[in-house]
Amino acid sequence: MPHITFSENPKFTPEELLSLYAAVRWEAYTQDSDRLLQAIQRSAFVVAARHDERDLVGLVRVITDDTTICYVQDILVRPECQGQGLGQALLARVKDRFAHVRQMVLLTDDEPTQRDFYERAGFTEASAFQPGPLRAFVRLQH
Repeated sequence: MPHITFSENPKFTPEELLSLYAAVRWEAYTQDSDRLLQAIQRSAFVVAARHDERDLVGLVRVITDDTTICYVQDILVRPECQGQGLGQALLARVKDRFAHVRQMVLLTDDEPTQRDFYERAGFTEASAFQPGPLRAFVRLQH
């Protein structure tokens, strides 16, 4: 992995956020830079990964009550930096920070690579959870 530094709850410019979200093709986020910046600022916990302390190459953000639930809202890594352990390193910081919280949940795309990534990080798909399957419900507005 190249020289990566991590920082908690850092400041961002709208341009670097838009660049990162555009790099992973999350167009729903890039359509309104003010809204994206506000979402990041209002998150309870954010970790940024920067290459050589400058270029934003990854980010994870959490919404939580810091007691019973921790929701991993976004975790993204620039495509050219994927496969190097950066996503797992970002998620490890969240798991360490919220180890005391009962539920850690997230919602992601239905892609084989996504499932493998989260299972390696210790997550279980809701339908496969034991002792009995869980259900997840979602309502998205455009």
